Amino acid sequence: MARQLRAEQTRATIITAAADLFDRRGYESTSLSDIVEHAQVTKGALYFHFAAKEDLAHAIMELQSKASREVTDEVDGRGYSSLETLMRITFGIARLSVEGPIPRAGLRLATGEVAVRPPLQHPFTEWRDIATRKLLGAVKESDVHPDIDVDAVAHSLVSFFVGTRVVGRSLEPVAHQPRRLAEMWHLTIRGLVPVTRRARYVSLAARLERERSA
Repeated sequence: MARQLRAEQTRATIITAAADLFDRRGYESTSLSDIVEHAQVTKGALYFHFAAKEDLAHAIMELQSKASREVTDEVDGRGYSSLETLMRITFGIARLSVEGPIPRAGLRLATGEVAVRPPLQHPFTEWRDIATRKLLGAVKESDVHPDIDVDAVAHSLVSFFVGTRVVGRSLEPVAHQPRRLAEMWHLTIRGLVPVTRRARYVSLAARLERERSA
């Protein structure tokens, strides 16, 4: 049992070290030797767990996907309106990136540096499906204009969400992500939400920014 625990800890150390390097340097600019040095493990230990650098990248994307699903399931069970649920999910996923390198690296890898291998679903497809479901619910709840193109809005929201993180990587600390996400929602709410319900969601965006920045 002790040996198994050490093996699991070593695997986690390697994944975290690789995620940190992939996030800061990029996948192509990171070698397995770099990961070994950063993780402070032997090459034998790395190859025991991962046959290739691509396997490491895929493990990171799997962990990112799992964490995003956990956020979604947790928020989904609270009984919020569909639009509030969607907003809280986006802030929850953003917070994952603020708190650790694995979600940040998972996003960077998903933006084209590594192909997503089945059966893992591409995170952007997963997020778009979530947005579509919640927007359809928001239309039924009269929190969103009934004449919107739900598919187009869901695609745009995911592009906006991902774009704030990609651009921010080069321009500002990751801790600024909640502020950028609140800005995204302030703009989106004004285009989607009827005037009579707008104040509630603008206020919610500001509150979620403060909560996630605390």
